[in-house]
Amino acid sequence: MTSTSRIAIVTGAARGIGAAIATRLATDGLAVAVIDLDAASCEATVSGITAAGGRAVAVGADVSDEAAVSAAVAEVADRLGPPTVLVNNAGVIRDNLLFKMSLSDWETVMGVHLRGSFLMTRAVQAHMTEARFGRVVNLSSTSALGNRGQVNYSAAKAGLQGFTKTLALELGRFGVTANAIAPGFIETEMTAATAERMRVPFEEFKAGAAAQIPVGRVGQPADIAHTASFLVSEGAGFISGQVIYVAGGPTC
Repeated sequence: MTSTSRIAIVTGAARGIGAAIATRLATDGLAVAVIDLDAASCEATVSGITAAGGRAVAVGADVSDEAAVSAAVAEVADRLGPPTVLVNNAGVIRDNLLFKMSLSDWETVMGVHLRGSFLMTRAVQAHMTEARFGRVVNLSSTSALGNRGQVNYSAAKAGLQGFTKTLALELGRFGVTANAIAPGFIETEMTAATAERMRVPFEEFKAGAAAQIPVGRVGQPADIAHTASFLVSEGAGFISGQVIYVAGGPTC
């Protein structure tokens, strides 16, 4: 099966990094299911893809809900075909210092990042193993190395790295690879929200981040999309269980 006949699912793809990845995969010739909480929020991404001649559908699903995930994957298989590429990008932040963090903030972040990635991968892997081909890309973060005020997010993103490595061990014999991308500072609505929470103008926030990055700039969603494009390609079939830091320089 060629890339032009493969079906991809990208979660959290209504905007930001997810939208950039979905758009890039469509440009590469894959049909893409754009998944987010609300199908209507995905329409801008889908419209951009279809206007450029690609094939995409919008699907609404809460990735932390088991029944919703099963229904969403079944819908994708029915509308586009069996998915064999999965990008687990859906994510939320509920930042706070440990002593201020509520149980709800902890569980919400764990639910979307870890439970969501588990549920999506478990649902899609059946199609991958049947096809004897699959690509799983999980979005981790440099925050997996620790980040003040993000004990929940850091733990979840570190957990995704262990999840990725175990998927590689379990699914490799079926022709399925699993890798993680760990972005550094990427200019998105999420980082803009962080700047707002810290009461720092976003341009000032970005400039401060760029000053600490060896390449001298902050990242863009396209930087992550390029990496995802490679990892899901036919040529990346001997790369599995890896965490690729896309952060403009060494991170540890």
